[in-house]
Amino acid sequence: MSNLIQAARDQVSALTQAACEKAAAAGALPSVVQASAKVDIPKDPKNGDYASSYALAAAKAMGMSPRAIAAVIQEHLTLEGSYFERVEIAGPGFLNFFLGARWYSDVLSDIEAEGMTYGRSGEGAGRRVMVEFVSANPTGPMHMGNARGGVLGDSLASVLKRAGFDTWKEFYVNDAGNQINKFARSIYARCMQLTLGEDRYPFPEDGYHGDDIRELAQGFLAQSGAPFPGDTPEEEWLTAMSAYGLDRNIPKMKADLNKYGIEYDEWFFESTLHESGYVAETVGLLTEKGWTYEKDGALWLDTTGLLKQKYLAEGKTQEQVDKLDLKDDVLRRANGFYTYFAADIAYHRNKLAQRGFDLAINIWGADHHGHVARLQAALDGLGLDGSHRLVIVLMQLVNLLQDGQPVRMSKRSGKAIALHDLLDEVSVDAARYFFNARSATSPVDFDLDLAVREDSENPVYYVQYAHARICSLVRRLAGEAGAAVPAAGAVDASVFSTPEERALVKNLAQLPEELHLAVRDFDPSRINRYLITLAGDFHRFYNACRIKGEEDRVLSARLKLADTVRLVIANCLALIGVTAPEKM
Repeated sequence: MSNLIQAARDQVSALTQAACEKAAAAGALPSVVQASAKVDIPKDPKNGDYASSYALAAAKAMGMSPRAIAAVIQEHLTLEGSYFERVEIAGPGFLNFFLGARWYSDVLSDIEAEGMTYGRSGEGAGRRVMVEFVSANPTGPMHMGNARGGVLGDSLASVLKRAGFDTWKEFYVNDAGNQINKFARSIYARCMQLTLGEDRYPFPEDGYHGDDIRELAQGFLAQSGAPFPGDTPEEEWLTAMSAYGLDRNIPKMKADLNKYGIEYDEWFFESTLHESGYVAETVGLLTEKGWTYEKDGALWLDTTGLLKQKYLAEGKTQEQVDKLDLKDDVLRRANGFYTYFAADIAYHRNKLAQRGFDLAINIWGADHHGHVARLQAALDGLGLDGSHRLVIVLMQLVNLLQDGQPVRMSKRSGKAIALHDLLDEVSVDAARYFFNARSATSPVDFDLDLAVREDSENPVYYVQYAHARICSLVRRLAGEAGAAVPAAGAVDASVFSTPEERALVKNLAQLPEELHLAVRDFDPSRINRYLITLAGDFHRFYNACRIKGEEDRVLSARLKLADTVRLVIANCLALIGVTAPEKM
């Protein structure tokens, strides 16, 4: 589990501390001071690879000027066996450390040893985490927002797994409640129109108007085997139609997501929570804990009280909390039916209490922002610490563009662009890359024209081309010069003397830190940005540093460096579910 950037940073602190102790023992410094010094990475490599501010931080306590302290430390530094070849004093007393060949060699060795798992860590410590994403209503085709949520959730699960979490991917199927009733009534209305004529039966204004509903109605009538509507009660038709529609829509959703490169550990059905009595049991627990009350024949959750408790615990003042416009929520309607919110609380109780996940992460659309704190507070009320164990990643909208103009309509449904329509236009690689290109908090402009271009303007092409270019280089040198990629231990890293070579190795070493930040921020788009930077550094290296025709030790070292970049690009593309072609 390599992180040589952090290892070098730690070594700067350790070397500085040892030099201070040595100087103090010799009487060159008054005493060793525990100062809160920073070890930074300068933007300009001319100012060193790492810079310590210890001399500035310790100056007051030592009663000496920072530059004088720095000079003494420099004199007593022992760099032999370390990652550094020299140290210079700069400005008011900064100590600038310059990396030597050992560090560059260790980067290549560590990546070679870890292979496609490079960047892994024990940060997750085996904690169980569920990532629930997409969870689209099974009442119609998945749209662009689902497409973005799909790659976001899938990539985040991969990143968490690399960090040592025990990950589980889940799709929550909303196969109960009002939207399913509306779905069935939409099919019923189309069946009536197909039977009686469109003018003789009104279609519900809030129904689902897509062509897919008409197709389901046609299919249902063709296979029903009974006169429609006949003497069969409407409710029986609605039950049969919802089952028929779900039995056809859910397999289509699975097929679309499978084509998109997404497979779930479980498809969890909301209906099972109702049928098992788990929703009623969960509401009963909230009642036992004093968080519900009855009004107008309905059962309400004291959401106001739960949110006040949550916000005060998070540090808000009573005055701030009192100014919030808080409202309570219905859990069970006067007709005895439980609300979607009640089922949602039960589902998340199932995640945290019954199935024992340490952390539940949901990828939701930004329009659900008002639901986040309420759900967390309800779980707090159940004693499940929802404020910390439930993480909601809110995802902004997707803007689809073609010829520089917004694309609003689907050719098939007349509504939002469907995922299967999109994948007819662009490759899965392009779709996954573009949708994960920005953090969830930023809208995505998906340019259809750019996504199919085969040039450096297309970011996924740019990265994949770097991988293919290296594969071609390795094949060509093997065939023409008989040069094989050496083992890292056989490479003389002292030949890495150009800015392009050193920048490339440093970028390779950056991946573990990028993965750490992606986990910390629940932001897998960092991997996309890292890939663009790495590919750019490789192209600059390749254009500046000749490989074929160089003396053996230079050719060998540069060939190994290029092949290491190939491995890391493939590694990162796999994390976001994009292929790494060997030829383009």
